[in-house]
Amino acid sequence: MNLYQITTWVHELFRLQVKEEGVYIDATMGNGHDTLFLCEMAGEKGKVLAFDIQERALEATDKLLREHQMRERAGLYLESHVFIDHYAEKESVDGIIFNFGYLPGGDHELATRADTSVKAVDTGLALLKRGGVMALCIYSGGDTGYEEKEKILEYLKALDEKRYLVIMNSFYNRKKDPPLPVFVVKK
Repeated sequence: MNLYQITTWVHELFRLQVKEEGVYIDATMGNGHDTLFLCEMAGEKGKVLAFDIQERALEATDKLLREHQMRERAGLYLESHVFIDHYAEKESVDGIIFNFGYLPGGDHELATRADTSVKAVDTGLALLKRGGVMALCIYSGGDTGYEEKEKILEYLKALDEKRYLVIMNSFYNRKKDPPLPVFVVKK
């Protein structure tokens, strides 16, 4: 385990804050590693909902979960993260993970975009229970990454501090647009 990779770092901090056997959302399933992590957290009693717009992501996630005997713990949806509220009730979710950018090993043209990402974050916050956590792995660079990063951070900075705690981490001495791990706790 490489604790200094953004996804591992996010998983460890997420695990400290979120209860096991809860309801979780992987808003951008990609190759399924966050979905697998959430399935482990869900255990036998919890539930995971995972979303992506690419069939390739759904297939990779399905395969990974089957290899780890965890497929029955997750609902996989070929759907935009903008519509996660069609699958979960308001204030019913313990934790949500987002990985913004493009599918690792996939087409860089198929990447998350600022407008839909901000809308998905807003939608996700309404789904979180009090005490629930949203983890965001924000990658910048590429054609839309800088704009997306700035729009998401602008949105998060404006959140009501009485309702949300936003914690931004950084790989401070890494060059070339390091990823940005951000956590939002619903008070």
